[in-house]
Amino acid sequence: MLNPGSESGLFRLPFAALAIMFALTVAATQSMQAQTFTNLHSFTNGGDGNSLFAGPTMDGAGNIYGVTLYGGDGHDGTAFKLTKRNGSWTLDTLHAFTGGSDGNAPFANVTVGPDGNVYGTTIFGGGGCQNDGCGTVFKLTPPARVCTHALCPWTETVIYRFSESDTGLSIPYGGVTFDSAGNLYGTTAAGGTGACNGVGCGAVYKLTPSGGTWIVSVIYNFTGFEDGGFPMATMTIDQAGNLYGTTYYGSVFELVRSGAGWSENTLYTFHNGADGGAPQAGVVFDNAGNLYGATTMVNGGPEGGVVYKLTHSSDGWAYSVLYTYDNSGGLYGNVAIDSAGNIYGTALTGGIYQGGSVFKLTDSGGVWSLTDLHDFQGDGWPEGNVLLDASGNLYGTAIGGGEYGWGAVWEIQP
Repeated sequence: MLNPGSESGLFRLPFAALAIMFALTVAATQSMQAQTFTNLHSFTNGGDGNSLFAGPTMDGAGNIYGVTLYGGDGHDGTAFKLTKRNGSWTLDTLHAFTGGSDGNAPFANVTVGPDGNVYGTTIFGGGGCQNDGCGTVFKLTPPARVCTHALCPWTETVIYRFSESDTGLSIPYGGVTFDSAGNLYGTTAAGGTGACNGVGCGAVYKLTPSGGTWIVSVIYNFTGFEDGGFPMATMTIDQAGNLYGTTYYGSVFELVRSGAGWSENTLYTFHNGADGGAPQAGVVFDNAGNLYGATTMVNGGPEGGVVYKLTHSSDGWAYSVLYTYDNSGGLYGNVAIDSAGNIYGTALTGGIYQGGSVFKLTDSGGVWSLTDLHDFQGDGWPEGNVLLDASGNLYGTAIGGGEYGWGAVWEIQP
């Protein structure tokens, strides 16, 4: 059985990256490609918050949404929207979390729902769990009327508090995913029926809307064996409604609808060797139905990670390492894939200044080469997912850095 460590260590684990980065050696410089890098907003640690562990989300109009882990008027994190007006980007703080029943510390990227509302999770707050809170799922609703000024208040609703659950679920590091029927799916790092040091191995939950409330049900409990445990990533859903995700200890899994229930398939179990290990990032599809992801470790240590592919065929799924990224601090965020099949991602540390980097992987006859698109200064540390818009512009976030050192949302134009 996998051993996630003590209960206190379980909750502290994702923030270990901040301690790791100072122990790394200087990375070899890769070839750089001319790009235009711009900070769209540098956070001030005021009402806009600080520390962006989650990557950006974009709606159909090109607006960018995200969260900060800390800061804001309530000092428990914020949710924000970036809108492009007259050629420049303007940030609106949609909500400042206040802790307690409201929730605090939003860690995962948010989701824009089919109703136009923004949905996300906080890892703490909501009550229970020795007063730190077991975490929440929240909804942000835009104003009923069209906004005609810069500050447009949104309405925050906590649609579920995990302290209210009799399943023991807690600490939702991942965000939520919609199916076509309007149900929400997510994961919790702790809870469930698995026996991982008394705190559970984590679980996959479903939230079903019912008469103005949401009903929670557990659709899978991780065991800590081949299927892994401690899921941290937001899951991906396919057109058939099947769910795909990863566990930090240490698998890629699929949940397939099976009658009224769900059947779990472990697509790959990491060996913590050259194949990588400890994936915090989730998986994304290409147009052929193959899955891509990244790991925070390689060869049992935190000095790098791998970008991997799971190729789908009638015989199942075949795992392959596309690129091994050495002397970084691990690859923590979801990668993005463009129409030509190029892969984009971030490394937490490493690069010229040891503050992390943005990279592009290009396939040439089965050999993948890396292009360094940007190197952050020593306080950058990009951890979240990246995304591409229809014009090929790349967007992401950094925990620190920016003009004031409190984090930034950035864009790279090709």
